[in-house]
Amino acid sequence: MGRWLPRAVGAAAGNGGAAAGGDNSPPVSTHTMDADALQKLIHLLQATDDPLIQEQALITLGNSAAFSVNQDIIRNLDGLSIIGGMLSDCVPKVKEKALNALNNLSMNIKNQEEIQVYITQVCRNVESAPLNSDLQLAGLRLLTNMSVTSDYHHKMINSIPCFLHLLSEGTERTQIQVLKVLVNLSANPAMTRHLLRAQVPSLLLLFDTCINRDILLRALAFAANLKKNVNNEDGTMIQDQYSEDSIFFTLCRDSTPFAQKLASLLHHPDTEVKEQVVRILTQ
Repeated sequence: MGRWLPRAVGAAAGNGGAAAGGDNSPPVSTHTMDADALQKLIHLLQATDDPLIQEQALITLGNSAAFSVNQDIIRNLDGLSIIGGMLSDCVPKVKEKALNALNNLSMNIKNQEEIQVYITQVCRNVESAPLNSDLQLAGLRLLTNMSVTSDYHHKMINSIPCFLHLLSEGTERTQIQVLKVLVNLSANPAMTRHLLRAQVPSLLLLFDTCINRDILLRALAFAANLKKNVNNEDGTMIQDQYSEDSIFFTLCRDSTPFAQKLASLLHHPDTEVKEQVVRILTQ
């Protein structure tokens, strides 16, 4: 579990299973939409100021983007910049649906090259959104996809304190999603110092035997990646640059409490959890 791989948001995730526009017309089979139909949707998105119509258009574009052939068509129709422009909309639901659409579109490497210009805006949306909201989670899902490769990690550095705040204060659903981003960032040696400088007083609580398995596995992967990168630094990691409440001191310098947590987790009933613990202990 060195990185967390991308995943598309399905139709149910995009619109909650109901049409945002409120009409009773039959649902469109989005995977069979041709370029002309997609172009009409994109033009509609540009032409209307009605947030309900914008939501429905974004939902349909997002659902169609779950299919790779449509990802290329939407990009070639300049749909990425038009959808990306909706990220600064004042209506939270419109921003959320735009993020969901970009999430599905980001499964394509060429699309990522265009979507990356919106990473700073996505990070701002995550930071300003209500804690644990659908808008915040939609932003984190897109950042997960955009952080699978290390190409755009540098654009997320300033948001590391926000990510770690969500890790401490968020619900389990939020914690799992932000850990996917953090695991991807921690797999990149260039991000190690930025992550180790950060402060998370409650970090050790994530390594309790009673914690949600999905959270525990990702927290262990995060720690394992950082420990591996520290050990590969060839002694250039200067301890004086880290505060006593930093992740560095928690996981690497003053590691007795962490070591005790790991020792307890060696008796965890889940095999994958124990494998992650052994990975950390044998770094």
